[in-house]
Amino acid sequence: MTVFPNADLSELELVQNPAIGAYLLWQFTLGYQEDGADSVPFLLAFLLLPMLLHRPTYDAVVSTRKASGLTLFAAKFDKEREMLIELHGRALLLRPLSLQSIGIASSSRLVQIDHQAATLHGYPLDLLDIKKPSIPERLKGFPSAADKIGYWFSKLELPQIASTLRIDF
Repeated sequence: MTVFPNADLSELELVQNPAIGAYLLWQFTLGYQEDGADSVPFLLAFLLLPMLLHRPTYDAVVSTRKASGLTLFAAKFDKEREMLIELHGRALLLRPLSLQSIGIASSSRLVQIDHQAATLHGYPLDLLDIKKPSIPERLKGFPSAADKIGYWFSKLELPQIASTLRIDF
């Protein structure tokens, strides 16, 4: 008999789950709203997990300063353009996980979906009346990376983000 029902989950299944995705999405919306932006365009939420759950792009996010921006992040892939071109395919593959993560974030009231405007709005911790969750050590860099991506996206319009990341919306 197993004490923990999830003990047989692979590392992939432990990381790629909608609850962690919801938490990262929440951090992403807070990063986007950091400088006064009101809400995140819904489409951008589908880029977060494909960027973070792919080791080379995650490493590039982590190694790029927040103030440097999305353009300098993308420039790290000049010699390996396939990495960015593959982002679109990863976004399509991870669409179900992204959608489940959005659903959990919404039902947990971490974010609010504005269906009319097709946007997401995140709520700071002090408005949520909850304590900050602790996350496993192996995921420690993910929340700040999600925040950073949100911040970068807030500085650009959708066409600029699509062009920089070589994706289609």
